[in-house]
Amino acid sequence: MDASHWHEVKRIYNVGIATKNATFQTEAPDWVCWDQNHRQDCRLIAISDDRVAAWAALSNVSNRCVYAGVAEVSIYVDSEFRGLGIGDKLLKQLILESEQNGLWTLQAGIFPENSASLTLHLKNGFRTLGIREKIGKMDSVWRDVVLLERRSQMIGLC
Repeated sequence: MDASHWHEVKRIYNVGIATKNATFQTEAPDWVCWDQNHRQDCRLIAISDDRVAAWAALSNVSNRCVYAGVAEVSIYVDSEFRGLGIGDKLLKQLILESEQNGLWTLQAGIFPENSASLTLHLKNGFRTLGIREKIGKMDSVWRDVVLLERRSQMIGLC
């Protein structure tokens, strides 16, 4: 993924935002802001029928050196392409690239109502750490977030 894909990536992000079960964000940022808040590596898009069907990217969880190998997953599949296995292929590739870049832990925060995303992450080696109860408000309603983690079996073992 690069700046040339941003228009489609942003459109898919806004589709996810509109579901109110993908993120606390209320609108997608501009490219400069998004670019600054995501790692330069591990940015992927899935193309189907010459269109961006999905995207995935990682953001660092902290700028402290001890957390240099820990990143948070963002993955969004366009509504027209859901249920086709694209998200699964994309997440598998994201995991592979994260390990190639020395990351030992991936984490995700997912609304409990987003069963498709929970299933996708659990299928790909993430485990549930717990539920962050009433962690933030959306439309004046407190929302819970399920915290998931995937530890690499290759990085950070010695």
